[in-house]
Amino acid sequence: MNDRRIPGPLRRRPAAASLAAVALVALAATACSGKAEEEGGGGGGADGVATDIGVSDSTITLGALTDMTGPYATLGASVTQAQQLWADQTNDAGGICGRDVELVVRDHGYDAEQAVSAYSETSSQVLAYSQFIGSAYVNTVRERIDGQDQVLVLPQAWSADLLGSEYIQMVGSTYDLETINAIDFLAEEFGLGEGDTLGHVYFEGAYGENALAGSRHAAEELGLSVAEQRIAPTDEDMTAQVRALAGDGVDAIVVSAGPRQAASVAGVAAAAGLEVPIIGNNSAFAPQLLDTGAGPALLANYYVASPALPIGAEEGTPAELSAAYAEAYPDDQLDNGVAAGYSAISLLGQALEAACEAEDLTREGVAQAMLAMTEADNGFGIAHDFSDPAAPSSTESYILRPDADTPGGLTVLGDPFTSPLTDSYTRE
Repeated sequence: MNDRRIPGPLRRRPAAASLAAVALVALAATACSGKAEEEGGGGGGADGVATDIGVSDSTITLGALTDMTGPYATLGASVTQAQQLWADQTNDAGGICGRDVELVVRDHGYDAEQAVSAYSETSSQVLAYSQFIGSAYVNTVRERIDGQDQVLVLPQAWSADLLGSEYIQMVGSTYDLETINAIDFLAEEFGLGEGDTLGHVYFEGAYGENALAGSRHAAEELGLSVAEQRIAPTDEDMTAQVRALAGDGVDAIVVSAGPRQAASVAGVAAAAGLEVPIIGNNSAFAPQLLDTGAGPALLANYYVASPALPIGAEEGTPAELSAAYAEAYPDDQLDNGVAAGYSAISLLGQALEAACEAEDLTREGVAQAMLAMTEADNGFGIAHDFSDPAAPSSTESYILRPDADTPGGLTVLGDPFTSPLTDSYTRE
């Protein structure tokens, strides 16, 4: 990789999305969360700090809505354990504003109805959410987040339709920008260009379709054709999709899905003799897959675009984090969910510290403290600007490559960058 790329300005039109299938559930649950204000208390603490929901004189309660039993179970567990590790370390160091941090964790199994139910159950208990897995599920309760609850949410999701809310703050670039960066890498490193065909395997819904928008833009700029294969999160065998892409004569493949789908794409392509580079979005890899039959194919032809340094990096926060996590969870394998979870909650921690300094640990005080963070650095290689709700906190990506000898299974190929192809990108 070279460092010629300079991030360019990118203005976006905020958009909103919802899941029709669970709209009635979300509306029905509104009445439940209407009690949040009266149940959560209010006023101020004994120390004179203003507080409301989720804060007592001794405790700050944060919410974590995760997936530990669905398609992102491996990553969801790592994200949650990393965030619990941060809370433990913070409490051992004296807490925040003289208060211990506690996590209220709910597993929604990547199911829409369970996600809405988990939000409804916890929205009257927490000051903010350190994670909420699933772009579509965040959007389903978005009106409540922005309206009656006005609660800060850091989603473990990067769909552009989450932009535009001062209470929903994603950490890193959106999927469309990440995909443009990924395709720029393919063009630079493998000569992908005019007349070539790019295959794209993507989840139906906000994640995959947002990534596909980036793919289509990059393809238009580079003169590529795009062969699209849409799949459901429950689809794990990619044989049919890879055969179709082989028939289309693809020269490279983008995967905007989960780790199992990415491994299947790589394994099936290798078995079929389709030796082309494959690159996945940041959630499309798990190191456990290197020990499966797809491992050799992932090591040979797979790459990952990421909004932060991986857990196996020898610099910054990851180096210390990997050791601490291994000590806390000795039976669990390191993966990038550890880095993603810790990165998000440590940035939230900076907002909590700033809110404490301002003597305002209310939900609004914490949200405003986050908006005031314009160069937030938590040691994961990329500075974040949360001041513009219509923009992601960063437009940069690292390109990573699987490596069985590196903790977490990923190594860094070069400096983070923003593709110049983003300069002409307008989000509809």
